[in-house]
Amino acid sequence: MTAEPRYLNLNVYLRNSGYHEAAWRVSAADPASVLDPRHYIDLARTAERGILDSIFLPDSPGVAEFRSEFLPGAALDPLQLLSSVATATEQVGLIATASTTYSFPWDVARRLATLDFLSHGRAGWNIVTTVEPAAAGNFGDQPHPPAADRYDRAGEYVEVVLKLWDAWEDGAAVMSRPTGQWADPARLHPPRHHGRYFDVASYLPLPRSPQGHPFLTQAGSSGPGIALAARYADAVFTPLADISAGIAFRQNLRSQAAGFGRDPEHVRVLPGLSFLIAGTDAEAAALKDELEGAASGEFRWRNLANLAGLDYTAIDPDAPFPPGLLASAPKTSFGASIYTMAGQDPAATFRAIAQKLSALPGGLDFTGPPEKLAQLIADWHEAGASDGFTLMPNVLPGQLTAFVDHVVPILQKRDIARTEYAGTTLRDHVGLPRPPGQGVG
Repeated sequence: MTAEPRYLNLNVYLRNSGYHEAAWRVSAADPASVLDPRHYIDLARTAERGILDSIFLPDSPGVAEFRSEFLPGAALDPLQLLSSVATATEQVGLIATASTTYSFPWDVARRLATLDFLSHGRAGWNIVTTVEPAAAGNFGDQPHPPAADRYDRAGEYVEVVLKLWDAWEDGAAVMSRPTGQWADPARLHPPRHHGRYFDVASYLPLPRSPQGHPFLTQAGSSGPGIALAARYADAVFTPLADISAGIAFRQNLRSQAAGFGRDPEHVRVLPGLSFLIAGTDAEAAALKDELEGAASGEFRWRNLANLAGLDYTAIDPDAPFPPGLLASAPKTSFGASIYTMAGQDPAATFRAIAQKLSALPGGLDFTGPPEKLAQLIADWHEAGASDGFTLMPNVLPGQLTAFVDHVVPILQKRDIARTEYAGTTLRDHVGLPRPPGQGVG
């Protein structure tokens, strides 16, 4: 009996004019288009044409103020924006980021369930704890919590959200005109949750959504992040530099998932992959040169400091990277990659290190023709280093269109990318079952 093909899961990260910080300066699109829902609708339709699983919108409830000088200020609310996209698309999944540190479970659970209804089962939630310390000042006078506390809160937060999504049993909404009964109270289970961070009394004012649980993702590769993902996530977005790192990460995640009583086959690893593709290596290199030429060195070193959890105002960018920073800085996933690079060349200046990190720190960045990108993707997939990728086109919309038109057909010909959607929901696309209702009385 022939085994069923194991297709790639392909998710597209959509940020403004593209993943590269200078994308808005070279993109064919009007810079103002990033504030127009039609920009994202067009991108989603392109992803749908390529039979890609989902699009993903990042978000943060805080902004490092220096970034506004250099980057588009276009962080429209992801859930509201995807509600607009939902009504203009048919099949592609729609994943929104929402912070567990600066929001509350009942509200986010309802908004995500609403998106699942609006999209007929295509909603997803990217669970983040928020790294950006600037967020704290927007939500009162408390300092940004340390990472351990953020992850403790996140674990309880997701637990509460799942209780809320499961509080209505499947079929609890009987909607009987003859009896006048809308819902069967015996099949409703108020959470009555009393925890360290949250007290949540009653259920949502709507039945279970089409997917039961909207699709759950988590980004990052820290120890607490992996543990959170292993317990709850359907897919993990993470920077991974090579196939051996991918194999090790995937094995670790799946092992931890099994430890929580989950089927490890139900957790997808989707490393970040930024890219620039053109007909030849030389043409792609020319696109890369154009992008790098449009980038701001001043922005880049300040942003490196921000990614590493450092205060850029206390740093001389033209002095050697201070060794003490490596010991005292907050330990983030991106920061770890930065510290490793700094440690390899102790004489390098902060500015010089920043110039080497135009792409995802610690992750994959490709420049070349479509055939070579397709081979890279196939090599990872066939080695068991990933279940697919989170695609991060460096320039939008052109690079997403190029991927769909020139890379997807190669992957389809190799029978590792599907030629049609397997069903109607995001869980169908990824190949995961609808979670059964639990009843949490």
